[in-house]
Amino acid sequence: MTLVLNKATTVLPVDDVERAHRFYAETLGLPLRGKADDGSELYGSEGGPMLQLMPVRDGKHSEHTTLSFEVSEIERTVREMEAKGVQFQDYDQPDLKTENHICTTDSEKCAWFMDTEHNILCVHENITSPVDYQL
Repeated sequence: MTLVLNKATTVLPVDDVERAHRFYAETLGLPLRGKADDGSELYGSEGGPMLQLMPVRDGKHSEHTTLSFEVSEIERTVREMEAKGVQFQDYDQPDLKTENHICTTDSEKCAWFMDTEHNILCVHENITSPVDYQL
C-alpha cells in the first residue's frame, strides 16, 4: 500500500469555531467544503488536500508549525495577508532570522504567523528545484 499526501487531511485544533471560520474562510480565503461527521468544518479545493478544524476543550496547541502553504511570490503574499490583518512573527536568532517577516535559506523563503486559535502556520516559497526524494 502507498499513502498519497495530495489526498491527506490536516487536522487543527480550534477553541472558537466561529472565530476560526472567519479567519480561514474570510481572512485566508479557503473554500469551505462541508462538515465532517463530527460537525467540524472542512476546507480546501475539490479533489485536493483538506484542512479540518477540530473543536477542542483543553486549549492545547502545538508549539511548532502545524501547516505550511506553498506560494509562488512570498513577498506579495505576505503584503496581501498583512493587508487583511494577518500578523507575521519576526525572529532574530543565530539559526533563524527574518527580514520583512521572511526567513531565507538556501532552498526556500518562509514567513510564520498564528491563526486566531494559536496554531502556528507558515507560507513558504521554494527557491531551488524540488528534490526528488526516494525511499
